[in-house]
Amino acid sequence: MKTQNEIIEAVKNGKGSQTIDGRDFSRLVEFFPITDLTVFGFTLNEGKTWTPKEWTEENIIAQLKQDVDFGFDKALGQRGISAGLMYEVVKMWMWVLDDPLQDHDSYAMYGLPLFKAVAVKYGFENPIGDDEGSEGKYDAQYD
Repeated sequence: MKTQNEIIEAVKNGKGSQTIDGRDFSRLVEFFPITDLTVFGFTLNEGKTWTPKEWTEENIIAQLKQDVDFGFDKALGQRGISAGLMYEVVKMWMWVLDDPLQDHDSYAMYGLPLFKAVAVKYGFENPIGDDEGSEGKYDAQYD
């Protein structure tokens, strides 16, 4: 798993958010101290307090689980933009965890193949069962 310093250096050297709304970094920054928020392009609203989540593999995987679950929900609901954003969020967590799935490149059917691969590998719920996630029945055009 990457260290926080490795991530900060990568961001400083051009590794930017991969989502149009910064959703990936908004989740990642929850694990960083307030002094690092600006590295990711965030500031804390006046009067708000900040307590980062502890930087542990267990906590990262817990957040990954929430994001994979949400990604499945959006993909199965054929919510293209939301599913696409979650696809990039999940890939970001794979990058943080130094997992080879960070290089997964099949966005078929709203990202279902990636969501399934991560769910199976990490023991999360897999609502598509034995399907690969690229089957036509998951396409909005399917009758």
